[in-house]
Amino acid sequence: MTKPELQQHYQALWQQSLVKFEQQQFETDALLTAREDSRYGVTLLARPSEQVKQQVQHHLAELMQLEPQQYYYPASDLHLTVLSLISCYAGFALSQIDTAAYVELVKEVIADTGPFRLDFQGITASPSCVLVQGFFDDQKLNQLRAKLRSAFGQSTLQHSIDQRYALQTAHMTVLRFTQQPANPVLFLQKIKALTSVDFGSCLIDELELVGNDWYQRQQNTVLIKRLRLG
Repeated sequence: MTKPELQQHYQALWQQSLVKFEQQQFETDALLTAREDSRYGVTLLARPSEQVKQQVQHHLAELMQLEPQQYYYPASDLHLTVLSLISCYAGFALSQIDTAAYVELVKEVIADTGPFRLDFQGITASPSCVLVQGFFDDQKLNQLRAKLRSAFGQSTLQHSIDQRYALQTAHMTVLRFTQQPANPVLFLQKIKALTSVDFGSCLIDELELVGNDWYQRQQNTVLIKRLRLG
């Protein structure tokens, strides 16, 4: 996707979600507070810079005061998914795969991929969550995803790439709804104010291959390998 296409995509998501929010139809996730959630998978992801994380946390602070019962991603868990290699499902464990083989294949694919810059500007939403919008000017991320899809498609390694949807954006999920907002009108005013916020930009020069739960919570994340770009 080009930057204008990304903007159009994010805007369409926002408009669709806004209609639901204005009708107080927030999709809640019952599993967020469930003690038993065994969904697990493998993801290639990137982390934003500390400055971007601080900006996100700063701008979420008012929302957290207003709606403390919702689920806010802590700074440690903020990430953007490069590609979900094995989408989380119940019963999966890292012991079932040869993680070294995944590392080697990803290493081969990214060998000629240099660092790329991401700009985080404004927010969009789905009916179940709020997302920070990520933008890229060049096509390195798109090309990297295409190469990964091709490499895993030709390999015998277990994967479920694009099973849920074909990832094309560079968004970061920052909030999930655990229940209907107590003050939906004021809540909507607050998130509308975030649509024009500049959260900053950063250079992505390394990726992480991780084992992760559905929410990418730090306590359940296993770092398989940190991989430098360029």
